[in-house]
Amino acid sequence: MKYQIGDKIIVLHSDEEGVVTEIINDKMVMIDVRGVRFPAYMDQIDFPYFKMFTQKKIVDKKRVYIDDVRKEKSTTRSKIGEGVLLSFIPVFDKDVFDDEVVEKLKVYLINNNAESYQFKYDLLLGGEAHFNHTGVVEKSTDFYLHDIDFEEVSDSPNFSFEFSLLLPDKKKAPFYERALKLRGKQLFKKIEEIKETNLPSFSFELFTEYPEKTIQDTVDLSQLGNAGFRVYDASKLKDFIAPARSVIDLHIEKLVNAWKHFSNTEIMTLQINEFEKYYELAIAHKQASLIVIHGIGEGVLRDEIHERLRHKKEVKTFVNQYHHLYGYGATEILFSY
Repeated sequence: MKYQIGDKIIVLHSDEEGVVTEIINDKMVMIDVRGVRFPAYMDQIDFPYFKMFTQKKIVDKKRVYIDDVRKEKSTTRSKIGEGVLLSFIPVFDKDVFDDEVVEKLKVYLINNNAESYQFKYDLLLGGEAHFNHTGVVEKSTDFYLHDIDFEEVSDSPNFSFEFSLLLPDKKKAPFYERALKLRGKQLFKKIEEIKETNLPSFSFELFTEYPEKTIQDTVDLSQLGNAGFRVYDASKLKDFIAPARSVIDLHIEKLVNAWKHFSNTEIMTLQINEFEKYYELAIAHKQASLIVIHGIGEGVLRDEIHERLRHKKEVKTFVNQYHHLYGYGATEILFSY
């Protein structure tokens, strides 16, 4: 849900500020504008924070009736070429001593370039997966990701992205990974700076230009071919190996039919071999992630898999937390190449 009760909003067609008082459904909310409560579609309102510092002049407010709703204005900006940024907008509140404190951070992805990108986003807190999202950030637009409670930034949040061009270009890289890890001291310094400059946000650059495709040196192997040796094109290696899987189920009944006469050691050996097989295939196919279903039980298989993952260099992180499909019986692995 993009909005929560108590969020400050702005009505797009009238530039009036208000507050969300009730969530009606996934498309509508009840808002209060200057003491008047009425329902509004979510695409008719927006957060006011970017408007505060992007507008160049104050526009006179005018009264607009509820049946005079115009189409939402585009947020596309004409200025391009400043790169892709991760931007944070602190939302302030008052504590019991009436001092101004940061309650939460609103996280935005800002694309100032003339290219549109697909992206995969992961937020890691304390090394564990906390939030993920897949989407498209159009050229010269801002993309609202989510809120993060200010208390959680003490866990050294890691904002990890994988970008790819929405319109593929053979001359450009197939994907581009960028990450930002925030330190507490760094964050507090940024907040003090925006207080002094009276700006509502601070940003970090993820990249300026999307990279070109890396051209690898080639070796002339024609002489080997002429000498009778069989030469394979390594770029087509994936065509000759088994397909990978994004999810593998290690329950023994999924692996073999007649398993009831197997000992615990034999069962464990079969399960580990299956895990290693599809782990290596995931690496060969450059998968971004792999989910391993190991079940709950006494945790012997889970612990063995976790111990092996700690020593594998391709593993960026792994997490065993509640999943809506597998409960606590699965571990998700994120790779780094």
